[in-house]
Amino acid sequence: MFNTGARVSEIVGLKASDLRLQAPASVLLQGKGRKERICPLWPETASLLREYLEELGVHPDRHEIIFRNCRGTMLTRFGIRVILAKYVKLAARQLPALKKKRLHPHSLRHSTAVHLLRAGVDLSTIAHWLGHSSINTTNKYLALNQEAMRNALSKVKPLGQTSGKSGGWKRNENLITWLEAL
Repeated sequence: MFNTGARVSEIVGLKASDLRLQAPASVLLQGKGRKERICPLWPETASLLREYLEELGVHPDRHEIIFRNCRGTMLTRFGIRVILAKYVKLAARQLPALKKKRLHPHSLRHSTAVHLLRAGVDLSTIAHWLGHSSINTTNKYLALNQEAMRNALSKVKPLGQTSGKSGGWKRNENLITWLEAL
């Protein structure tokens, strides 16, 4: 889900025939209003999906649902939520801060958008990637990223500021050298 930023409904309905696992790997996603989009897949994701289809005994050309529950029927949104909760709990052993997080499947979609934004991908590409019909929907990720930047900025002091009680400024040779190079 993180690789594609797909909605849970898009994942549970995914068929083997929606996958293109040879390079360049991609997936055809059916979004809201039956709109289709193609998202690229990392080679690692494609490799894992090939192995998974092999385990299932499903040929990539078949129109079979690929993500199934323990009874072999289509996985539900709730099933994905249970699986995510299981892996978040396991990951929390290594990263205790995860215990306090309320993560749900849609969190992965948000994480994909923020990750793409931080990597410098433009909003219109992110909007297409996520299947947003309007770039205005995607703008919320920009606001989220600006909030993260404000939080980061509040944790650091401006260049040249002293750490003394006065909170004053001092001559900073590195800062002056950097400014002169501009």
